[in-house]
Amino acid sequence: MRISTKPRRQNSHRADATKRCAPFLQWLRGRECAAERFGEIECDGRLEAAHVDYAGDKGMSTKCSDRYTIPLCSAHHRRQHSIGWKSFERETWGHNREGHALGLANSYWHYWPGRIAWERKLNDGR
Repeated sequence: MRISTKPRRQNSHRADATKRCAPFLQWLRGRECAAERFGEIECDGRLEAAHVDYAGDKGMSTKCSDRYTIPLCSAHHRRQHSIGWKSFERETWGHNREGHALGLANSYWHYWPGRIAWERKLNDGR
């Protein structure tokens, strides 16, 4: 029996270029933690971009688009990963605030100074 030692060819794990926006993530990390004034957890660590994965454009083995991110400190980001988005939203912003993180993500994207140029670049490239 012959065994192939060649690496197995797989589907690309690289995200679509339209989903990634490094300048936005850099700008986002300069904001304050979105959960800073709420909940029982003290802010701790550097700011990270937390992808709101229920936004809907997620694929198998890929994150959702960078436009659906909010700034969270390391402590809040860890907490969000450990209990999930719905529980994190209830714990942080209250019971009637489901979907609050997605609304925040849309607001951050809307107020990012580079958004219009980024969207124009994507539309010109198509």
